[in-house]
Amino acid sequence: MSGTGAAAGLRVLVVDDERPALDELAYLLGADDRVAEVLPCGSATDVLRLLREREVDCVFLDVQMPGLTGLELAEVLSRFKEPPPIVFVTAHEQHAVEAFDLRAVDYVLKPVRPERLAEAVRRVLATTRPAAGEASSTDGGGAQVAVERGGVTRFIDRSDITHVEAQGDYARLHTTGGDSYLVRIALTTLEEDWAEAGFHRIHRSLLVALGHVAELRSDAGRTTVVVAGTELPVSRRHSRGLRDVLVRRAGGR
Repeated sequence: MSGTGAAAGLRVLVVDDERPALDELAYLLGADDRVAEVLPCGSATDVLRLLREREVDCVFLDVQMPGLTGLELAEVLSRFKEPPPIVFVTAHEQHAVEAFDLRAVDYVLKPVRPERLAEAVRRVLATTRPAAGEASSTDGGGAQVAVERGGVTRFIDRSDITHVEAQGDYARLHTTGGDSYLVRIALTTLEEDWAEAGFHRIHRSLLVALGHVAELRSDAGRTTVVVAGTELPVSRRHSRGLRDVLVRRAGGR
């Protein structure tokens, strides 16, 4: 849904029903050299009306709004043929997991700090224009995942996730530090969404981050991988494909 071209700055749609907050966010974004135009809107209705006539590169969106909430509006925008990247800007921490379920690029808390907003713009550029945003390749770096534990929302780097384990309709993310987090996302969804970030299915209930695989072991027809010191089973149907992709990544034949 990009309308500014690769060499031009971003055309940003800013949405907030509170005028002071809308004006401040529009001002801060307008001061960023990477932003060419800021289009302010005070409601979801205004957004949908504007998008019939204009194209935008991304949407900075409040969560709590009358009528359609920001989350509901983001769901509507996700059905567009070319959905714009979404950055949520809100005073409410508790909606972060829902926001990232909707594939938000970032989740910025109010009061907004200019340096934090600048990071959100960088992440938008990494999504829409990888060269300008200095997006990482297939190691998963740069992307963050919102997780909850004990009522606290944390943002962990996807590059720190070593493997993912299915637990019903949920998935448990295991990290390099030994921590694990349960998220409300199916393993099949993560397999599709994170494939380009180097996550590979090795079992009906397991994905591994290829960059964290230290060893591939075969013994008496049984294949396993060692990831961050943990040995994980590889199903027979996935063992050949895993071996091939690991050899290719290592530059072998």
